[in-house]
Amino acid sequence: MFDLCLKSLLNRRFVAMLTVLSIALSVALIVGVERLRAEARAGFANSASGIDLIIAARGNDVQILMATIFGVGSTGAGISWDSYEMIEELPQISWTVPIMMGDNHRGYPVIGTSEYYFEHFRHSGGQQLVFAEGVPFKSPEGAVIGAKVAQAFGYTTGTEIVNAHGSGEIAFDVHDEAPFTVTGVLGHTGTAVDRMVFVSLEGFDALHKEPASKVADPFVMVDAPEAAEEHEDHDTAHSHKADHADSEFSDEHVKHGESHGHDDDHAQHSDPDEHDHGGHDHEPATINAIFAGLEEKTAVLSIQRQLADHRDEALTAVLPNVALLQLWSITRTAETALRLMAGAVAMAGIIGMVVMLSASLDNRRREFAILRSVGATPAGVFSLILLEAVLLLSAGIVLGVIALSVLTLLIDPILAANFGLRIGVGLPSVREVLLIALVFCSGLLASIIPALRVYRMTLSDGLSVRL
Repeated sequence: MFDLCLKSLLNRRFVAMLTVLSIALSVALIVGVERLRAEARAGFANSASGIDLIIAARGNDVQILMATIFGVGSTGAGISWDSYEMIEELPQISWTVPIMMGDNHRGYPVIGTSEYYFEHFRHSGGQQLVFAEGVPFKSPEGAVIGAKVAQAFGYTTGTEIVNAHGSGEIAFDVHDEAPFTVTGVLGHTGTAVDRMVFVSLEGFDALHKEPASKVADPFVMVDAPEAAEEHEDHDTAHSHKADHADSEFSDEHVKHGESHGHDDDHAQHSDPDEHDHGGHDHEPATINAIFAGLEEKTAVLSIQRQLADHRDEALTAVLPNVALLQLWSITRTAETALRLMAGAVAMAGIIGMVVMLSASLDNRRREFAILRSVGATPAGVFSLILLEAVLLLSAGIVLGVIALSVLTLLIDPILAANFGLRIGVGLPSVREVLLIALVFCSGLLASIIPALRVYRMTLSDGLSVRL
């Protein structure tokens, strides 16, 4: 039966090949959409797997998540350093990392933070950041770059880079006068970290300070001689006043020195951690957000309530996983549309197979009649049509999976470089296997229609001549 079925399909190889191609396209599209959706969700979740809370000025949770984790957009208003210290000292908080944003390097987001970022940040289910080259920044002029930034521009440790104001590819002001030196290159993570540039809080803050403007008097040289004499008179008067001050307050100065020495002795015995502020050498006026880890996961609601009741500033504590669920609810319509499109293409492929089998029945009437005359039963001819459908579906599914794997190898570097998504080639997941099985079963059920027509044919149908 199998040899007869295979020879029959080879006899109609052109139409059979078109049918196999349509089924392969259907399988590649429906499995590819599912794989892309699953990997996109996994990539987003991996980017924030080690952060318990994202604390920022009150705003939209999804906007805060996209800005702080993925470097897309901004958080809006900033929060004061006093609020950061208050949050840092909460007993439920295990660690905190300040985040400053608003600059870019050739289209890649620049993040101002502390070196604790590289110690506490986790990705892909709890993996710590690893340096492929160099070390974290130790000075305000140092910078750490992600793997994709290094790959895109060929940067290595010791390379000088220049940042600019603005997000994305928009640069309002390029700071050529304040370059940074790359001290470290992070290993590949498959997350948004690969597309970021990290600098210290002090280095980030220095870019936004207004330079002191010098007031120039265009008429200062007109009265230069008089100004010089006045300056000499002023110096003389100042010298007399200084001598008078020295004689008048010499005794008091000695007393003040003794008192100052007593204060120094007292300061030496004071608490050394009184002005530590968690080990931060630089304290900016405002920051954009705070990454926080908790001592106990159950303290989330308590922290959120305390921040909601904070009267000095309007703060919000965002749970990354909850914000991701909100993001998926927003993108669900697009996901549904992609699934429907893939399902429609799969249905078109199955219909094409049914049409091919049905259209060939009239041309194969004499073939079926000969089979019946040599002893084939109606059930045997019915099975022959089903077996043809099985072979067409199997060939289409195998070809579709192979085509999807080849296509994945080609576009995976593009997706990783531009969107931070890495699909990868591997065995189909359980959900993908279920989708393939659904396509196979649907095609097999649809092939019953032409098989029933053959089953109902009599021996005389194939032997009589139709005009």
